Amino acid sequence: MKKIVLFALGMAMSMTTFAQDEVETTISADVVSNYIWRGQDLGGVSLQPTLGIAYKGFSLTGWGSVGLTDPTDTKEFDLTAAYTVGGFNIGVTDYWFNAGLDPAGRYFKYDAHGTNHVFEANVGYDFGVASLQWFTNFSGNDGANKDGKRAYSSYVEAIVPFKFASVDWTATAGAVPFATDFYNGWTSGFAVTNLSLKATKDVKVTESFSVPVFAQVAANPCTQKAYLVLGFTLIP
Repeated sequence: MKKIVLFALGMAMSMTTFAQDEVETTISADVVSNYIWRGQDLGGVSLQPTLGIAYKGFSLTGWGSVGLTDPTDTKEFDLTAAYTVGGFNIGVTDYWFNAGLDPAGRYFKYDAHGTNHVFEANVGYDFGVASLQWFTNFSGNDGANKDGKRAYSSYVEAIVPFKFASVDWTATAGAVPFATDFYNGWTSGFAVTNLSLKATKDVKVTESFSVPVFAQVAANPCTQKAYLVLGFTLIP
């Protein structure tokens, strides 16, 4: 699996059509009332910073999350290497969570049977009116299937952006296709785990500074839970 991912990244990096020509840097931070990830409730009020660079379609991004009100909320630090050309994208993410197989929560512990890291491959395509993404865990602290073996836990998601009443909207539908205990405690097979509708609007603070504010209604049909999330993004 690792060889396949590396080969695909190499092939994608050789294609520069439609790629950007200058190095771009991303610095931002979201503050959210509730951390909801793929239909899972991972914590309350959280700060989620992003730092990334991109060049000719290739990007390296660091993303994190830390709870602001509850010390037991999920702490997370993710590193993603990705490539985009035209509508096609491919990437690999190293997720680190403070909870996992290592009770001490050490970041630099990569032992196959004692790490809190999860390694995931992603491939997708943006058709313009909608995008489709597929994610699969291929190493690290993955879930188990019905036989107790590595599940190669997967998640597939369709995203539809649109504009309505001067507001940017995003509709998302996500599902877990195979049995795994990685998502929502346990899914015995195909399960819809994420249905959400998000609205984003820039709030003007000064003549030269505005803050994107968003609200999101999210539901997980598998666990029969629903959430209302409010947040804003700080971009220097």
